Amino acid sequence: MENSPVDFQRRRLLRYGCIGLGAALSHNLLVLSASKAAMSNLTSIGSLQAPDMNGVRLPKGYTSRIVAYSGQNLFGYIWHAAPDGGATFATDEDGWIYVSNSEMKNNAGGVGALRFDHEGELIDTYPILKNTNLNCAGGSTPWQTWLSCEETERGRVWECDPFGKKPAQVRKALGCFKHEAVAVDTKNKRLYLTEDEPDGCLYRYTPNSLNAAGHPDLEDGFLEVAEILGDRQKTIRWHRLPDPDAATIVTRKQVKQSSHFNGGEGIWYHQGIIYFTTKGDDKVWAYDTHHNHLDIIYDAARYASPILTGVDNIITNTAGELLVAEDNGDMQIVILSDGTIRPLLQLVGHDRSEIAGLAFSPDGSRLYFSSPRGKTGRHENGIIFEIIAK
Repeated sequence: MENSPVDFQRRRLLRYGCIGLGAALSHNLLVLSASKAAMSNLTSIGSLQAPDMNGVRLPKGYTSRIVAYSGQNLFGYIWHAAPDGGATFATDEDGWIYVSNSEMKNNAGGVGALRFDHEGELIDTYPILKNTNLNCAGGSTPWQTWLSCEETERGRVWECDPFGKKPAQVRKALGCFKHEAVAVDTKNKRLYLTEDEPDGCLYRYTPNSLNAAGHPDLEDGFLEVAEILGDRQKTIRWHRLPDPDAATIVTRKQVKQSSHFNGGEGIWYHQGIIYFTTKGDDKVWAYDTHHNHLDIIYDAARYASPILTGVDNIITNTAGELLVAEDNGDMQIVILSDGTIRPLLQLVGHDRSEIAGLAFSPDGSRLYFSSPRGKTGRHENGIIFEIIAK
């Protein structure tokens, strides 16, 4: 494998200052946390060791545990099959909740929640969305809700309450298409959405108003689709969709000028940049929302033996370092930081599954992810993993 990316990637990664020199993380965590121990550079972690008892290859100093598996009875709730996209939310008791989509069809999909106390012990589980279809990825919001995306031809986005107090609501203004993931631009109060089709599009939702708390109204706004202008210095022109409900024409074909992305997957917002992945061509993109500039910051085709392939879920830590999960590939979570590409972990024996649901606990002390189909390749054998420091 090539351990040093070409200069092209280095220039691009440095250009987006979210992934710059001096990016660091807590010594005993995976992200920055001022209240924790001394800092060290994320790329300074060691090489992956032999698989542990859970089949996870990790650097020295880290360990894994399984917190849930499909079919397990947890506090009276049977943990769902095909656990996919996920996110965490802080609780008032200094604990957190990890929500997880269920990518099942025939109205058997939905979202489940795992609630942890301040010491990281699981104390409750419950559903927060039922009877939906192929809930794949999604995105968290700053107002403590989870947007669960249906990956079907006429899929919708459902806004869910991680705490299980309020019923889930479908957000029709976010369009009707094969939704993959969504990210909230906290500065400009907009949402960006990916579409999992070979000729999928990148979408942007702009609210017409904000609610009393200053958050975007997800019932009153308009949806746009991106057009790429230019070959080298790419800018975006946004076109308003005439029919977000796709009553007669699918959304990706409504605007002739719209640009197509080969299999839109994970999407994430950090400090003015929207990062997203396309699995069909193994690229990671960065859209600068301030300068309206789009660039490719990783392209597997530029490597003879790429470390990262099958790009899928994507998140950043608070330092802005990217973590990208693989669907197939080497079944790794890969770090993109300061022009360096290296694996954080590898899941062994899950070749018929994928890695999904990346999420740090709110304090940055733990990393969660899922294997939706486990070692067997069957939906009923999904697993939720947790990574912590020894």
